[in-house]
Amino acid sequence: MPKIVDHGARRAELARAMWRVVYRDGVGAATVRSIAAEAGWSPSALRHYFTTQTDLLVFAMEHVQAEAAERIAAGDRSGSPREVAQRILEQLLPLDRQRVREAEVWLLLAARAQTDPVARARTAEADDGIRRAVEFAVVLLTGEPAAAEVARLHALLDGLALHALLYPERMPARRARELLGAHLDALAAA
Repeated sequence: MPKIVDHGARRAELARAMWRVVYRDGVGAATVRSIAAEAGWSPSALRHYFTTQTDLLVFAMEHVQAEAAERIAAGDRSGSPREVAQRILEQLLPLDRQRVREAEVWLLLAARAQTDPVARARTAEADDGIRRAVEFAVVLLTGEPAAAEVARLHALLDGLALHALLYPERMPARRARELLGAHLDALAAA
Protein backbone atom coordinates (compact mmCIF):
# COMPACT_ATOMS: atom_id res chain seq x y z
CA MET A 1 0.00 0.00 0.00
CA PRO A 2 1.47 3.43 -0.90
CA LYS A 3 2.42 5.74 1.93
CA ILE A 4 -0.05 8.61 2.35
CA VAL A 5 1.75 11.91 2.86
CA ASP A 6 0.07 14.88 4.52
CA HIS A 7 1.59 17.65 2.42
CA GLY A 8 0.14 20.38 4.61
CA ALA A 9 1.79 18.90 7.69
CA ARG A 10 5.08 18.50 5.81
CA ARG A 11 5.00 22.14 4.69
CA ALA A 12 4.26 23.22 8.27
CA GLU A 13 7.23 21.14 9.45
CA LEU A 14 9.39 22.82 6.81
CA ALA A 15 8.13 26.24 7.86
CA ARG A 16 9.16 25.59 11.44
CA ALA A 17 12.60 24.38 10.31
CA MET A 18 13.03 27.35 7.99
CA TRP A 19 12.18 29.87 10.69
CA ARG A 20 14.51 28.18 13.18
CA VAL A 21 17.32 28.69 10.65
CA VAL A 22 16.23 32.25 9.88
CA TYR A 23 15.97 33.30 13.53
CA ARG A 24 19.21 31.61 14.50
CA ASP A 25 21.39 32.43 11.48
CA GLY A 26 19.59 35.07 9.40
CA VAL A 27 17.65 34.92 6.19
CA GLY A 28 20.78 34.57 4.07
CA ALA A 29 21.46 31.23 5.73
CA ALA A 30 18.05 29.83 4.78
CA THR A 31 19.11 27.63 1.91
CA VAL A 32 17.57 24.40 0.72
CA ARG A 33 20.53 22.54 2.24
CA SER A 34 20.38 24.26 5.67
CA ILE A 35 16.61 23.92 5.97
CA ALA A 36 16.74 20.27 4.93
CA ALA A 37 19.40 19.62 7.57
CA GLU A 38 17.35 21.45 10.21
CA ALA A 39 14.25 19.42 9.33
CA GLY A 40 16.19 16.16 9.16
CA TRP A 41 15.36 15.76 5.49
CA SER A 42 17.48 15.27 2.41
CA PRO A 43 17.85 18.31 0.14
CA SER A 44 16.20 16.34 -2.68
CA ALA A 45 13.11 15.73 -0.50
CA LEU A 46 12.91 19.46 0.25
CA ARG A 47 13.19 20.29 -3.45
CA HIS A 48 9.94 18.42 -3.94
CA TYR A 49 8.29 21.33 -2.12
CA PHE A 50 10.56 24.21 -3.19
CA THR A 51 12.19 23.95 -6.58
CA THR A 52 13.82 27.40 -6.46
CA GLN A 53 15.13 29.85 -3.88
CA THR A 54 12.27 32.16 -4.90
CA ASP A 55 9.77 29.42 -4.02
CA LEU A 56 11.37 29.26 -0.59
CA LEU A 57 11.23 33.05 -0.16
CA VAL A 58 7.60 33.14 -1.30
CA PHE A 59 6.79 30.46 1.26
CA ALA A 60 8.60 32.53 3.92
CA MET A 61 6.71 35.67 2.84
CA GLU A 62 3.39 33.84 3.21
CA HIS A 63 4.42 33.00 6.77
CA VAL A 64 5.47 36.62 7.41
CA GLN A 65 2.11 37.91 6.20
CA ALA A 66 0.19 35.40 8.29
CA GLU A 67 2.21 36.29 11.40
CA ALA A 68 1.73 40.04 10.90
CA ALA A 69 -1.99 39.62 10.22
CA GLU A 70 -2.33 37.52 13.37
CA ARG A 71 -0.48 40.09 15.48
CA ILE A 72 -2.64 42.90 14.09
CA ALA A 73 -5.89 40.96 14.60
CA ALA A 74 -4.92 40.02 18.15
CA GLY A 75 -3.65 43.50 18.99
CA ASP A 76 -4.93 45.70 21.76
CA ARG A 77 -7.72 47.95 20.46
CA SER A 78 -8.09 49.95 23.67
CA GLY A 79 -7.12 53.58 23.88
CA SER A 80 -7.47 56.43 21.46
CA PRO A 81 -7.62 55.92 17.69
CA ARG A 82 -4.12 57.43 17.55
CA GLU A 83 -2.76 54.81 20.00
CA VAL A 84 -4.51 51.97 18.16
CA ALA A 85 -3.15 53.17 14.81
CA GLN A 86 0.39 53.29 16.21
CA ARG A 87 0.16 49.78 17.65
CA ILE A 88 -1.17 48.39 14.37
CA LEU A 89 1.45 50.05 12.20
CA GLU A 90 4.31 49.13 14.52
CA GLN A 91 3.54 45.49 13.71
CA LEU A 92 4.82 46.25 10.20
CA LEU A 93 8.15 47.70 11.31
CA PRO A 94 11.31 45.75 12.24
CA LEU A 95 11.25 46.70 15.93
CA ASP A 96 12.26 43.36 17.46
CA ARG A 97 14.14 40.25 16.41
CA GLN A 98 11.13 38.52 14.87
CA ARG A 99 10.08 41.53 12.84
CA VAL A 100 13.68 42.18 11.75
CA ARG A 101 13.84 38.65 10.34
CA GLU A 102 10.46 39.15 8.67
CA ALA A 103 11.68 42.41 7.12
CA GLU A 104 14.77 40.61 5.82
CA VAL A 105 12.52 38.15 3.98
CA TRP A 106 10.52 41.04 2.53
CA LEU A 107 13.71 42.81 1.39
CA LEU A 108 15.17 39.70 -0.26
CA LEU A 109 11.90 38.98 -2.03
CA ALA A 110 11.61 42.63 -3.11
CA ALA A 111 15.12 42.50 -4.56
CA ARG A 112 14.16 39.42 -6.60
CA ALA A 113 10.96 41.13 -7.76
CA GLN A 114 12.97 43.16 -10.28
CA THR A 115 13.73 40.06 -12.36
CA ASP A 116 11.38 37.32 -11.14
CA PRO A 117 7.64 37.52 -11.95
CA VAL A 118 6.72 35.16 -9.11
CA ALA A 119 8.59 37.32 -6.59
CA ARG A 120 7.06 40.46 -8.11
CA ALA A 121 3.52 39.08 -7.71
CA ARG A 122 4.12 37.99 -4.10
CA THR A 123 5.77 41.30 -3.20
CA ALA A 124 2.77 43.14 -4.68
CA GLU A 125 0.42 41.03 -2.54
CA ALA A 126 2.45 41.84 0.57
CA ASP A 127 2.44 45.51 -0.35
CA ASP A 128 -1.35 45.41 -0.76
CA GLY A 129 -1.64 44.02 2.78
CA ILE A 130 0.49 46.84 4.14
CA ARG A 131 -1.58 49.38 2.22
CA ARG A 132 -4.79 47.97 3.72
CA ALA A 133 -3.36 48.31 7.25
CA VAL A 134 -2.25 51.86 6.48
CA GLU A 135 -5.65 52.72 5.04
CA PHE A 136 -7.31 51.36 8.19
CA ALA A 137 -5.04 53.57 10.32
CA VAL A 138 -5.80 56.64 8.19
CA VAL A 139 -9.54 56.01 8.50
CA LEU A 140 -9.15 55.64 12.27
CA LEU A 141 -7.41 59.01 12.45
CA THR A 142 -9.25 61.06 9.84
CA GLY A 143 -12.56 59.29 9.26
CA GLU A 144 -11.85 58.79 5.55
CA PRO A 145 -9.46 56.78 3.36
CA ALA A 146 -7.73 59.83 1.87
CA ALA A 147 -5.58 58.41 -0.93
CA ALA A 148 -2.81 60.98 -0.58
CA GLU A 149 -2.53 60.35 3.17
CA VAL A 150 -2.51 56.58 2.65
CA ALA A 151 0.28 56.91 0.08
CA ARG A 152 2.30 59.24 2.33
CA LEU A 153 1.99 57.03 5.40
CA HIS A 154 2.70 53.88 3.39
CA ALA A 155 5.88 55.48 2.01
CA LEU A 156 6.89 56.54 5.52
CA LEU A 157 6.42 52.98 6.82
CA ASP A 158 8.45 51.52 3.95
CA GLY A 159 11.21 54.07 4.52
CA LEU A 160 11.29 53.49 8.27
CA ALA A 161 11.40 49.72 7.74
CA LEU A 162 14.22 49.98 5.22
CA HIS A 163 16.28 52.34 7.35
CA ALA A 164 15.72 50.31 10.51
CA LEU A 165 16.81 47.19 8.66
CA LEU A 166 19.82 48.62 6.83
CA TYR A 167 20.99 51.22 9.37
CA PRO A 168 19.84 50.04 12.81
CA GLU A 169 22.37 52.28 14.55
CA ARG A 170 20.80 55.34 12.88
CA MET A 171 17.21 54.12 13.08
CA PRO A 172 16.80 52.17 16.32
CA ALA A 173 13.33 50.98 17.28
CA ARG A 174 12.81 53.97 19.61
CA ARG A 175 13.51 56.45 16.80
CA ALA A 176 11.26 54.61 14.31
CA ARG A 177 8.42 54.67 16.86
CA GLU A 178 8.96 58.39 17.49
CA LEU A 179 8.91 59.27 13.80
CA LEU A 180 5.82 57.18 13.16
CA GLY A 181 4.14 58.72 16.21
CA ALA A 182 4.95 62.27 15.10
CA HIS A 183 3.43 61.61 11.69
CA LEU A 184 0.32 60.06 13.24
CA ASP A 185 -0.02 63.06 15.60
CA ALA A 186 0.11 65.43 12.63
CA LEU A 187 -2.38 63.30 10.71
CA ALA A 188 -4.80 63.17 13.64
CA ALA A 189 -4.53 66.93 14.16
CA ALA A 190 -5.17 67.81 10.48
